[in-house]
Amino acid sequence: MFGLSRRAAAVAASMAIAAAVFAGCGENVKGDRADLVHGKQLFVERCGSCHTLSRAGTRGTVGPSLDDAFAQAIDDGLARDTVAGVVHEQILNPRISSKMPADLVTGQAATDVASYVANATAKGGEDTGALATAVRAAEQRAVTAEGGRLEIDADPNGQLLYLASRATAMPGTLEILSRNASGTPHDIALEAAAGGSQLGKGETVSNGGVSRVSVSLRPGTYTFYCTVDGHRDAGMQGTLTVR
Repeated sequence: MFGLSRRAAAVAASMAIAAAVFAGCGENVKGDRADLVHGKQLFVERCGSCHTLSRAGTRGTVGPSLDDAFAQAIDDGLARDTVAGVVHEQILNPRISSKMPADLVTGQAATDVASYVANATAKGGEDTGALATAVRAAEQRAVTAEGGRLEIDADPNGQLLYLASRATAMPGTLEILSRNASGTPHDIALEAAAGGSQLGKGETVSNGGVSRVSVSLRPGTYTFYCTVDGHRDAGMQGTLTVR
């Protein structure tokens, strides 16, 4: 999770030394040495759960919005190659107070992510060409419990969504399973209604793990959601109707 604030970006823009420190990153932003498609895929999978970046379609709220962080500085003339250098430095050397883990991405992967962020931040519109299809959009659907089991899987690309936005089940004992193929940690929990008391929560899983929760339900409307910090706020929730 990048710790750069808008103020820090603006300071970088006002300091001539920043351009020298991060010189040589321009080729990465232009794509000569960086794979922007790979960078977008990695960003969505490993960074999007914490950061909002409009062109990447991510809505994380734990860390700063990467659109807001650089918008003013770019308007003031900060070059995108310098943005790539700033982001690259944040990735390789997270602040001690930052929640971003060390070695989130390294080597060429770090260059690819930093270059994609620099290319996408504070831009209107949508990605085009190969970048437009770099990450498959999650297709949410309605699901129905069968035999007392209900499967509500997390998006395998790491986006903050379940593959189901609505579910139905019969009254009685219900086991809810949520498989998470991505490296982004998720769980699944259930509450009586939006903002109501929690009825149960599965363990937090990633990389193919399955979060499971068993509950006994009466007819009514319930909300399933991810309890990992910031994930529900970013949209990782849905409605379960028991009838």
